[in-house]
Formats: sequence, C-alpha cells, structure tokens
Amino acid sequence: MNERAWLPLAITTAIQVLVSAAVLTLPVMAPAVALALGTSPAYTGVYVAIVYGGAMLASLAAGTAVTRFGAIRMSQVGLLLCAAGLALSALPSLPAIALGALLIGLGYGPITPSSSHLLARTTPAHRMSLVFSVKQTGVPLGGVVAGAVVPGLMLWGGWQAALLAVAAANVLCVLLAQVLRKELDVDRDPQQKLVLGNLARPVRLVLAHPALRMLAGCSFVFSMCQLSLTAYLVTYLDAVLAYGLVAAGLALSLAQIGGVIGRVLWGYVADRWLGARRMLTALSVLMCVSALATALLDGRLPSVLVLAVLIVFGASAIGWNGVYLAETARQAPPGQASIATGGTLAVTYFGVVLGPPAFGALATVFGSYRAGFFALAVATALCTLALLRGRRQAAATGAA
Repeated sequence: MNERAWLPLAITTAIQVLVSAAVLTLPVMAPAVALALGTSPAYTGVYVAIVYGGAMLASLAAGTAVTRFGAIRMSQVGLLLCAAGLALSALPSLPAIALGALLIGLGYGPITPSSSHLLARTTPAHRMSLVFSVKQTGVPLGGVVAGAVVPGLMLWGGWQAALLAVAAANVLCVLLAQVLRKELDVDRDPQQKLVLGNLARPVRLVLAHPALRMLAGCSFVFSMCQLSLTAYLVTYLDAVLAYGLVAAGLALSLAQIGGVIGRVLWGYVADRWLGARRMLTALSVLMCVSALATALLDGRLPSVLVLAVLIVFGASAIGWNGVYLAETARQAPPGQASIATGGTLAVTYFGVVLGPPAFGALATVFGSYRAGFFALAVATALCTLALLRGRRQAAATGAA
C-alpha cells in the first residue's frame, strides 16, 4: 500500500480511538462521579447499556447515511454527537448523564460502518484482514487512553473538566478529518433517500445471506464474551482471587494490551495463512479455553500463570473484531459493505447490551463469578461448532 492508501486507515483509526475513549471516560471515573452525585457506581452498567443501545440503533441507519453523505462526513457527525454527549454528561444530573450516554451511543454507532465502507473501497483484497484489524486496535487503544489520561485530568480539574477535555479532543478530530473529506467521500450519492424503512434494510441484507447470518450470530456471542471480561475481570480478581484493586487493574490493562496485539496478529495470520473463517474458528476455540481456564483460576497459582491466561483471553476475546469486520465486508454484496456492517453490528451491540447483565445475573444466582465464565465457555464452544459447520457447508457449496 502506498502512502496515500494509508490515509484512510490512519484517519479511521484515530476516529475509533477517540470515540472509544468517549464511551469509557465516565466509567473510568465512575466511583468519583457516583460520590459526587450521591449514587452507586453500579449504575455504570446501566450507562454502558444505554450507550450500546443507542449504538445499535445508529448502526442500522448508518449504511444508508454513509451512501448519501460519505464515510468521513458520517464519522464527523459521530464525533460531534460523542462530544455533545460528553458535555451533557458533565451536568451533575442523572437524567442528563443518561441522555448524554444515549448521544454517545448514537455517535459511536456510525463509526464502524463508515470505516468499513471506506476501507473496503481503498484496501487491496489480500490486505483486508490486517488493515481492518489495525483499524480496530482503536477500540482497546481508546480504553488505554481513557485509563491513562482521564484519571489525571480528573485530579487536575475534576470529573466534569475531564469529560469536557475528551469532548474537545473529539471536536478537534472533526476538524482534522475535514482536510480529507473531499478526497475520501468522492463516492457518496446525494440522491440516496433517507426513509424510515431503510432502518430494516441492513437486517434484511444480513438475513438474506447465510454467511452474514453466521458472522452476526457469532459476533453476538463474541461481544458478550468481550464486554463481560472487561466489565467483571477486576471484580472477579479482587473478590474471588483476593488480588486487590491495584493488581486487578494491572491485570485488566495487560488483557487489553493482549487485545491490541491480538487484533493486529490475527489479521496478519488470517491474510497470510488461515483465511478469515478459519481464523475466527481458532479464536472461538481460544475464547472457550480461556474462559474455562479463567473460571478455574485460584489465588494460590503463580501470578505469572494467571496473567498469561488473562493475556490470551484478552488477545482472543478483544482481538477478534478486525478479522470479523473484514470477512463481513468480503461477504457483503459489492458496494454494500457499510450496510452489511451496520446490520451485523446491530447484532453485535445487542450482545454488548445483554452480555454483562446476563453475566452478573448468573453470578448472583450461583453466588460466584466463576459461573459467568463457565457460561462464556459453553457459549463460545457452541460458536465453534457453528463455524465448523458453516465451513463444511461452504466447502460443499463450492464443490457443487
């Protein structure tokens, strides 16, 4: 890829980092915000659910909007909505924060369909998995930025100043993206109509294609696994393995770093050797084994062994997205990558909305967080079987 061909990857990755940081800014400060508002940090789960509920709705509308306005323009709209949501969340009011969460979700939703549309058009076929995986490192990198920068901003100026600072960074990215807008949005169709019925179009497209249905279903389980790991790992290590919050937080950071490395590594391996479908099957196996191993962890085990398990868990449960999005773009009908991505992402985000609450409910019913990790192992095992069956059917169809 020449220098100009890397521009779409660079700008879409930067956008992904900032919107991901926007999603996690308030959760990173949840104890301080809860104390200031006189409420419980447990409401962080509700906040995240509202964010991804908005993202699910926005992803359905994103494909048609990208066709009409262009991928960069819709990314700019997403950044502005995230900035507005962060600013609204700075008001010391639970209803305002809930509305801010919804705006952040509506801003987050169009980002991946927009980038998929742009990268599918500008990336050589033999580089798809790697390029999409590099772009998707923006998600855990956004988490790293939020975790590393936001607490310092909070100590410097308070939790409200931290929210406004991240909002300002999103607005700055809007201005930077404008430089590339004319060049990268050349394929937009101003005549594309925006009608309410188009919201169902991405879902119809996914349901009409068996390969897309399979990818969407697996992404539902994979996203449950990813968000349950990131939401409950610190609590699990602290409450069950007696690690303490500082050591547990370090373990989560290492799992996130594993996700960053995994997203690039799996994309390279998929492009070079295995192909996307085999890579997703292998990742499903890794998630299953890692979830089972995590459920069986004991506080008396050497820390190195525990951290090794969690890094592998993070590399698989956080690292699958790029390969999945590249395969979605490949399987989409020509010119409909953003629509197909929007349809599959609606299912992905549904898993995000349901996963952590279901994990928490299982932990409550069985009296242990281990039950949640056992359930993730079972769910990913079923995904593995579905992917293997899909591969056999695809091979049979190709042979016929």
